[in-house]
Formats: sequence, C-alpha cells, structure tokens
Amino acid sequence: MSDEALFIQWVTPARRRHFADTLALALPPILALTILSLLTISLLFALCAATVSLLVSLVLARQRSLRFDRLWLIRTLDSTRPELEDSSALIFTDEAPASPLQSLQRHRIAARLDQGNPQDLAPPWSKRALLIVSLTSLALIAAALLWPRASDGPPTLAPSSEGLPAKPGIPRLVAQNLRIIPPAYTGLPVRDSATLDARVPQGSRLEWTLRFDPQATAPKLLMLGNQPITLRQDGANWIASRTADAAFLYRVDPAAGRGPTPPLHRIDAITDAPPQVKALTDSLTIVKPGQRNWSPAFAATDDYGVAASARLRITLAIGEGENVTFSEREIPVSGNGHARDRRFTPRLDFSTFGFAAGGDMVVQLIVRDNRSPNPQEVRGPSLILRWPSPKAPESSGLTGMVNTTLPAYFRSQRQIIIDIEKLLKEKRGIAPDRYLARSASIGGDQQILRGRYSQFLGGENEGAPDLPTADGEAHSDGDGHDHGGPPVATPNVFGEKEDVLAEFGHPHDESPASSLDPETRAILKQAVDEMWQSERELKTGHPDAALPYAYKALRFIKEVQQATRIFLSRVGPELPPIDASRRMTGKREGLASRQLEITPIEQQDGPAAAAWRALGDGPDAIRGAINLAPLDGWVRTNAARLPDALALSGAIDAVRQAPGCAACRTKLRALLWAAMERPSGRLVRRRPADATGARYLDRIGAAQ
Repeated sequence: MSDEALFIQWVTPARRRHFADTLALALPPILALTILSLLTISLLFALCAATVSLLVSLVLARQRSLRFDRLWLIRTLDSTRPELEDSSALIFTDEAPASPLQSLQRHRIAARLDQGNPQDLAPPWSKRALLIVSLTSLALIAAALLWPRASDGPPTLAPSSEGLPAKPGIPRLVAQNLRIIPPAYTGLPVRDSATLDARVPQGSRLEWTLRFDPQATAPKLLMLGNQPITLRQDGANWIASRTADAAFLYRVDPAAGRGPTPPLHRIDAITDAPPQVKALTDSLTIVKPGQRNWSPAFAATDDYGVAASARLRITLAIGEGENVTFSEREIPVSGNGHARDRRFTPRLDFSTFGFAAGGDMVVQLIVRDNRSPNPQEVRGPSLILRWPSPKAPESSGLTGMVNTTLPAYFRSQRQIIIDIEKLLKEKRGIAPDRYLARSASIGGDQQILRGRYSQFLGGENEGAPDLPTADGEAHSDGDGHDHGGPPVATPNVFGEKEDVLAEFGHPHDESPASSLDPETRAILKQAVDEMWQSERELKTGHPDAALPYAYKALRFIKEVQQATRIFLSRVGPELPPIDASRRMTGKREGLASRQLEITPIEQQDGPAAAAWRALGDGPDAIRGAINLAPLDGWVRTNAARLPDALALSGAIDAVRQAPGCAACRTKLRALLWAAMERPSGRLVRRRPADATGARYLDRIGAAQ
C-alpha cells in the first residue's frame, strides 16, 4: 500500500466522525430557524433560509474535517501508541529514508502500526454540546408555536373612528378591527387593520370584529348596491366575513336604521397583474462560424411571483424560396432567481432540433404566474436565430453587383429603416470598407422592395424618378422599357384600339396596376420615388442621407395600405322589371316614401348630464331631493370606463342621505363632470392661405 493510501485509510474515520458531528450540531438550529421563518414570515422565506443554512453547514463541516491532516495523525499516533517509539513520521512521509537505520526503523514501525485500528482515532461525539443545542432549539420552537400571533384568537380592537354622537338606548360602534387574509399564492402575511377602509389583494378574505355600546341586537354590514351581511355574536364582539372579489362600499349599521346614518367605508380589491416577459437577447441573431448551440435569455417578472417552469415555443423555417418547411414544438424550461424576477436561459442544441444552414429558428417564452386558481399566462416577444445559407449568392450580369437578400417577410421598409439606424450606431466600430459593404447590402434590399412595389405601377419606376419639371412620360429607345422588335406589317383596322396600341406603343395596364385608383396610384409612385432616392444614397455609402427618404417612403406606403378605393369593371344596373300593366292607371298601392328618417344620436350620458344640471344653479336646477335612481343605473352600466366608480357611488349616497348638503352636491357635480364623455370638437376655421395661395387669390381677383 502506498503512503498516500495508508494516510487516507487512517484519517478517514476521524474526518467522517467530525463531519457528522458538526452537522448534528447544526441541524437543530436550522430546524428552529425554518419553523420560526414559516410562522412569522412566509413559506418561501423559510425554504430559502433552510437551504442557505444547510449549505453553510455543509461547507463549515467540510472545512473542519480537513483539519485532520498528516501532522495531526503523526501527533496522535505518537501520543496514543507508545510502541511506535515516536517514529510515525517515518511512515507518513513522501521522502525516502536518509539512512539504512531510518529504513530499518520504518519497517519495524509499519509492522507495529497494523496492530491498531483506524477507528480508534475517531474523535468522540459532542454529546453535551449536542444536548444543549437540541434543548435550546426545542425551546425556541415551542415558544414560537405557543406565542400568540395576529391570526390566532380574537384580535386587539381599536377605538372606533365613526364620529357619530351617542344617543341613549341607540347602539353605536365603539371598537373595531379588520383582519385581512391574502390568498396563499401571494405569500403575504395576515395583517390586522385598525380602520375599516383597506386596499387588499383580490381574493383576500376579510374578517370584521366589532363591538357596540350598548350591546346591539341585530347589527349588519350594509353593502352599497348589494345584499347586507348579518353579523354573528361571539361573546361581547360581533363577527362577519367576506371574500373581496371586487371593490365595494359599505357601512356598519348597529341599530337597524334607528340612529344616525353611519359613514361609508371603502374596500379596494387590487387585481393581480399578469406577468411581464422581456427579452434580454437581440431580436435577430446570426449564427457564428462553429456555433452549435444557442441560449436565448428572457426575464419574467410578476408582482406575486412567476412559476418556476415555463414553456418555450420553437418554430423552425428550413429551406429557401418556395421550398420552405415549417415545424413547431414546445419544450419545458426552468428558470432561476427570485420568484418575482426569474431568468430563463435555455440551451438549444442545433442537432437536437434539426436546425441547419439556410434556416431560421424563432423562439417564444410562455410563462405563468402563481395565481391560484386560474393562473395567468403570457407570451413573450419572439427571438430569431438565422443561419445563412452556405451557397454563394448569384450575381447579375447587368449590374455586376452581388446582393445578399433576406427572406421576404423581413424585406420591409420598416426593417430597412431599422437596419440603417443600426448601421449608423455601429459606424464608429466598423472599418470603412465594411461600413460601405453593409450600406450597399441594405441598398440591395431597398432595390428589391422597390421592385416589388413598382409592379403595381406597371414597372414604370424601375429607373430614376421623374424630374419635377417633366410634363409627361415619354418613351424612347433605351428608356428601360421592353418595346420589343420592329412592328410587324399587318393590315390595320380603322378604329381598333388594340391595333393602334400594338403598333405605336405598349400597354401598362396589367391587372395589379389597373386595380388602383388614380389617387392611390400617385401616392404609391411617390413612395417608389423615395425608395429610389434611399437606394441611391445607400449604394453610394451614405446611409445617413438615405434615412429621411426611407422614412418618407414608409409614410407613403402606410397611406397606400389605408386606401380602400379600387377600380372595378363596369356592369350594368340590375333594376327590378317594370310592371307595364300599372302604367297610366293612377294606382298607388304599395308605394312608400323613400326619404330616410333622421335618427337622433343616442346620448349615453343622459342620466349623468341631467343630474349634473339638477345639481347646478341653472334653470334645470333642483333645490330639494333629486331622483338619483337613473344615475345609479348609469354608474353600474358604465363602471368599467369611469375613472372612480366607487367614489361616484359614495357621492351619490351622500347626496341621497343629505339632499341639502351643499358640499355633497358640489362634490357629486364635480365627479360627474370628470366622468362624462368629452363633447366633440367644434368646427375649426380654415387655415389662412400661404404665399402660393395668396398669389392665386390675387390672380383670381385681378382676372375678375
């Protein structure tokens, strides 16, 4: 056996014993810390605390066990084994004996060493320390379990803040408490509120504990617009509970309407927001040489936490031109980090998904939050990984230029603008020749896009745009059109349009071009002209000068896309047949007026406008009680679009309870004004004439 193996054999029992002893001392405090965190904070925090504490204990136990090294072994053997004659160092050393005497002594000591057992060197268990630590931890756990918490037993009541005067024999609220128990998925603790107004997560359970003086007989919680809640007696207190699925207004009525009207209280239910997914990787990534995998990065955030697992939707587009095949699949992915801010960085191997050159991989992360039941699901942005085809691009013999084009769904005017802006941002870090090549490449994409739009103009804009002074479109040899060969001598028929056009010109009324109305056609021609200007600047290495033309082209394209008028072939009218038997008879049976009735515009804010006028000082004002029932219905119908429907309902109730309260009427009128739809804009005066228009008007006046 080698010296190293012999050393490990003798120190392993001691190291294992000390490692286990350290963990045994650490486990009771870890258990106590976990239970205390669970009872006082939350389950998630308790799990995190237990995990971190256990990892620290493992590292500490390993470090302590490594103290049993070679020096410790030699000292221990020399002190506990007299027969080794203080010569243990001769056995557990890597150096060769310096003399024959040392070699002889080493063989003698090695024979005596085998008479012992390595287990005898293991240190004893720390029984006393383990007992003290265990008893202390048990005491802490028992104290935490027996300590009164806010969610156990009757809560501590706070003095009432109703502010109502005391009347003999009429019960009134003197103490109150509102316990809020959020849903378990939120991880929020149970809390007590001394006031009866609160903002709570949607789905929270509310528990009221109230006390009255003198003792009430049948108190209730009057829900504004809903059924009242009856309180049940528990000793000297009255208790009620409800789930806050939506916001509501209520008041505490201890005397069944016999006393003064209590004030309204408000509970706002905060809706759980859906998770947010953000891409941490560029939206378009190009595969680098030698790359065999891809790790797109996403960040998912939520107010109460994102689920640890998500789904990654992967779409593959393999092929070129018309031979493109698509496939889609979803794989589960796991996130890391805090539940409210998780990071998802899946590793995608190209060989696993069959991703090859000439294809695109589009990934989209689908996450869920921790809401229970019905978790909310959100789809993140799409990220694209492109693997260019290894084939050499074809060159055109006419232009002598090589253009690398993108797939059709990326060659858009907006994408060209994005590419130009990206190139301008990276100008400082790119070599001049590389900068010029990328600019020319974008110019090639602009040329392809211009050709696609030029087909709707009959191919007329394949060359430079017309000068502003051009009065018409002339056709001549070398103008870029295919005029064909010389005209064939065939007999002409007088008046035949086709023969005249075939001999002296060529048509431009292909079906795509003839489907546009003149106005849309003119806008499209302007877009193509701007594309030509952008292409020219790009191919000459001036993307900064091409950017304004690209933006103008995009604006014209949007106008064309919004155009709805097209030319249709003319067809004859399909009128009903004329009944000749009724002619000249004077019979008018079955005839009706064809005049359309004028339908008045339906005002949706009619009840609100009527109440606003009634609360004012005009001729329609009402000084006394106002019928607010139509206004209540209007608020319930339009609650989704109102800025604060609960505040408006509370103001309506205040005016109903005190019709003569000037402050209540003013507040309700102000809320109505903010809630009603804004009136349509008035007629705008025509803008004054500019210099050109003024000269035109002067010429007209002079001519008259």
